[in-house]
Formats: sequence, structure tokens, C-alpha cells
Amino acid sequence: MHPAITYIQDRRDAFVEELKAFLRIPSVSTKSEHKGDVQKAAEWLAGEMRRIGLEHIQILPTAGHPVVYADWLHAPGKPTALIYGHYDVQPPEPLDLWITGPFEPTIRSGELYARGAVDDKGQVFMHLKALEAHLKTQGTLPVNVKLLIEGEEEIGSPNLDAFVLKHLDQIRADVVVISDTAMMAKGVPGITHGLRGLVYFQIDVEGTQSDLHSGSFGGSVVNPAFALAQILIQLKDKNGRITIPGFYDDVRRLSGEERRSLARLPFSERKFQKDLAAPALFGEKGFTTLERIWARPTLEINGLVSGFIGEGAKTVLPGRAMAKVSMRLVPNQDPAKIARLFTRHVKRLCPKTVRLIVREISGRGAPWLAPTDHPAMQALARAIQKGFGKQPVFTRTGGTIPVVATFTRLLKVPSLLMGIGLPDENAHAPNEKLDLDNLHHGMLSAAHLWLELAQTQVR
Repeated sequence: MHPAITYIQDRRDAFVEELKAFLRIPSVSTKSEHKGDVQKAAEWLAGEMRRIGLEHIQILPTAGHPVVYADWLHAPGKPTALIYGHYDVQPPEPLDLWITGPFEPTIRSGELYARGAVDDKGQVFMHLKALEAHLKTQGTLPVNVKLLIEGEEEIGSPNLDAFVLKHLDQIRADVVVISDTAMMAKGVPGITHGLRGLVYFQIDVEGTQSDLHSGSFGGSVVNPAFALAQILIQLKDKNGRITIPGFYDDVRRLSGEERRSLARLPFSERKFQKDLAAPALFGEKGFTTLERIWARPTLEINGLVSGFIGEGAKTVLPGRAMAKVSMRLVPNQDPAKIARLFTRHVKRLCPKTVRLIVREISGRGAPWLAPTDHPAMQALARAIQKGFGKQPVFTRTGGTIPVVATFTRLLKVPSLLMGIGLPDENAHAPNEKLDLDNLHHGMLSAAHLWLELAQTQVR
């Protein structure tokens, strides 16, 4: 057995205690009152990188929260891997739904509960421990590594593209490694090779300058809530198909083999429905649930507000109505094109009796799809098989990681997504948790990955 593997095996419990220290830092990037905590988390990371033997450690400023950088570049002739992750976390609210405090790491039934446990501190920590295992036992690494750990992923990475462009020469690599995704289920390790893109809008419909008495004014002016509802209901047909002209023009269709491959995955629509406690499943007609959430575009209403929403009755005619709408995109859809099509269509649907404001309120994310037969992807598959003792499956995810498309566009190298999360680990909800078996096997897989990549021609 390789000494790095033995090192990880012998320190399983000690590593968990170390991770708890990282999880106690409330690095909530979206709240200004936690700015100091975000900085503290960056400093903790930098200190840990220094302790395990990484070099050129820097806490680099951005217009928002800083990026932590480190490297080790003493493997001539071997590939260079860029490890990306994030140390910021989601807000913990609602606090009353947590069984134990969100920043008081607690182990229950083999799972570690804390905000950031799986998203993404635990997965960043996994890579640090794998690097430590090689450096402490061998004094060297099988490959060259660079680490870029940011503090703004949970607020859409607003400053990351600018940072990457500014530091492009510093972060150049042959392959990117990212652990911020989930496995299909416990005991089913996987490699994510596809992500959906994202565009996000807010629609405001305004009628009168203020709310009105519905008895005195109802029937004399258009109700913005009705006007907005009529716009929204026309964005999809009864079969779940989006009605925006041109929306599907560039969609990359699944091949017959891709559909058969998805059908072979260990996924039960009945269990999926039961776990969600949903009366029924629904989506675009003609596709399975996995196809809908991984390989088909969607349009969803994420928020809807108008009029009086407090307890009891208030006979009010609202002066305005608002909806937040997101669209998940698939290869080969262009976020900029979809944004134009959406805006044009909503304006076309809006009646002239109200004022309309359509604005994009979040950064765009491009879809991403990688070939599973790439040598680097196959090296990762071998590493995961050794780390988990099981052959991984190739999956997609319905979510968006904008930086993956950024790295693909700017670095022009493959990205390897080796997540160890589970679908039920409440990444953005109360009682976030991380399965400790997955953490341990993830460390072993990461340690094996560097050995596999050292023997692989990745370019």
C-alpha cells in the first residue's frame, strides 16, 4: 500500500477533528456582518496550506472577498493540476430548524452536521488532506498542483472571472479538479461530466403609484398581479414546454446511446417522488425525470410577490407585482441569446395597461459537457475505483457551476468534477451534513488521483 494511503487510513478520526475547526468559522459571504469571519476562514486555509508544505501561499484581494492561492511545482515533466473550491457558506437561517447549531459541528450516525460541511469546506478539506498525505510521507507530490479557493461562490462568484483574467498566467494548468458536486447515492461514487447553465431575471409589473382599495377602485384599472400571472402562465404550455420563440433552437439533443446510458443508472422515479413527498412528478413531455433535470432546459418561477400577504384579510388592489424567473440551459444554448429572447417575449406578452421592468439580476452561467473518454477523466475513474472500491458512474447535474465554463473558455483544459456529497445532505438548507465514510474514501480517491495523473498524458 502506498504510504500516502496508509497515512490517511491512520488519521481518519484526527482529520475529522481538524475539519471541525474550519466549520466553526461562520464565513457567510452574503452578509456584511460576517466579512471578518470570511477573512478568518481565508486565513485558516492559508495557515493549513502552509502547515502541510504548500508554497507561495497568498490571500489575494478582489473587489469582494479574497481568493486563497497556493502551489507546489517541483514535479518536472508531470502534469499541473489546478484545484478549485470555495470557503464561503450559505446563510444558516432558519436557525430554529437546526437540531444543533450550524457552526457547532456535531457527529450523528456517521454524519458531520454543520453549515459548509459538504458545500464546500469538507470537499476542499478532502483535497488538503490528500496533498498532506503525499507531502508528509514522501516529501514530494506526484504532480504539480495549484490551489484557487474563493470566498464568493455562494453569491455567484461576481469577481472570479476578473480575478482569473488578471491572474491567468499564475493559474495556468493542464487539468482542473473541482469537488463541489454530489454522488447519485451512498455507495454509488460518480463523476459529473455535465452541468446546466443559468440566466436569472426579475420581472416587475407596475399599475398605480400605490395600493388601492379594491372596492373603490377595482374594475377601473388593471390589477398588476393578474397582468403578471397572465404573462407567467404563457411562458409554458400544458406539456411543460417553454413557449419562448427560438428557445430550443440550439439545444443539443440526447443521442440514443446517451438516453440508454441514463436509463441504466441506479435511479428510481418512484423513490425520487417519494423522497420529495410530491403528489406527482411533472416535466417536459417525452422525457424521463433524469433527462429533464440533467439534459433539458427549464424555466422556473423562483419567487412571486404582490399585494397583501399577511395574516387575515385586507381588500387591496396591489400597485405592483414581482416575479423572479430562472432558466437552466443545456449545451449548446448561449446565455446571452436566451436572455435576449426571454426579454423580448415578456415585453411582447405584457399588456399596455401596466408598466413593465425586466432586468437580469444574477451572473450568467454557461452550460458545460465533457467527454467521458478523455485520458484525464479515465484517470479520475481509476482513482475513484481505488478509493471507494467501486467503479464510478458518469452523471450530469441540473445545477450550475459558472467557473467550470470559465476555466474551459480561458484555460482550455479539461475539468474533473469529483464530488462526494449526497443528494439529501441539505447543502443550502438547515441541518447540512457530510457523510464521513464519503469524506474518508474521497481523501483516498484524491490521493490516488495524483498518482494516476502522474502516469497520464492529459494534453
